[in-house]
Amino acid sequence: MKPTFLRPLLLLLALPLGAWAADKKIVLIAGRPSHPPGAHEHRAGCLLFQKCLAGFPGVKVVVFDNGWPTKPVGGQTVDDHAALDDADAIVIYSDGGVKHPALEGTRLAALGQRVKRGAGFGCIHYAVEPTIENGQAEFLAWMGGAFEINWSVNPHWDGNFKTLPVHAVTRGVKPFTTRDEWYFNMRFRAGLTGVTPILTDVPPPETMNRKDDAHAGNPAVREQVAQRLPQHVMWVAENANGSRGFGFTGGHFHSGWAKDDQRKLVLNAILWLAKVEVPKDGVASTVTEADLAANLDPKNAPAAKKKKQ
Repeated sequence: MKPTFLRPLLLLLALPLGAWAADKKIVLIAGRPSHPPGAHEHRAGCLLFQKCLAGFPGVKVVVFDNGWPTKPVGGQTVDDHAALDDADAIVIYSDGGVKHPALEGTRLAALGQRVKRGAGFGCIHYAVEPTIENGQAEFLAWMGGAFEINWSVNPHWDGNFKTLPVHAVTRGVKPFTTRDEWYFNMRFRAGLTGVTPILTDVPPPETMNRKDDAHAGNPAVREQVAQRLPQHVMWVAENANGSRGFGFTGGHFHSGWAKDDQRKLVLNAILWLAKVEVPKDGVASTVTEADLAANLDPKNAPAAKKKKQ
């Protein structure tokens, strides 16, 4: 007969391996307010994703708003890169280009260190756009694609996604149609190495109604639209070091998250990014009008009445 004091230890050793595993930490970084009400609601969108994933087993979702995790030091607010040290996935929903929060200071290098050790990296809407000089090479390496000025374009149009590939992120997602600012003619890795397109459609001719400029059009993309070539507006990537990435170019309108299939697709992608098993029917979630109205940025409000972030 085994001594009584050994019984608790033996019971612990008998537990399945999964019982010892710590929750996967998913970090959602929301960019600063921009655009009119109802558009680029980065904070409200990230908090909505957090609510939808609340209670999902084995997952902890943390939201940092205003562009990056920070901490007070000596009366000042400084970047807190250490808040990302144990992140299994980092998703940014923000403005892009020169306003991209990941391009400030030493943040890009900090992200690179986390991706190198295996953290997933994803971007939603404008956040898929770094600058060519700063961030593009990293974004291609970390998530397989990026918006490139004078090549990619950002018109508003109805994406009609009639077929979806068989992939973990598409589990439970039905074909859907939604109007959004779907970016296309993205810059991808050569040969789409490690990249799997998820949402693909043929943009209509009216997407080229604007004059050529850094975001609206160029001869190359006009030719592609004229030829009715399919364009990838969401993709996932598997990287050589085992890390994962995704880019979702929609998300301009906050109301789009009311669409069950669009929301499920992104929630699935967030889990997949952290190497969490996506349920066979995808992430189940319900969003109400009150949920959509919660946490909206106080845009166009007098400065004195603006909510503190």
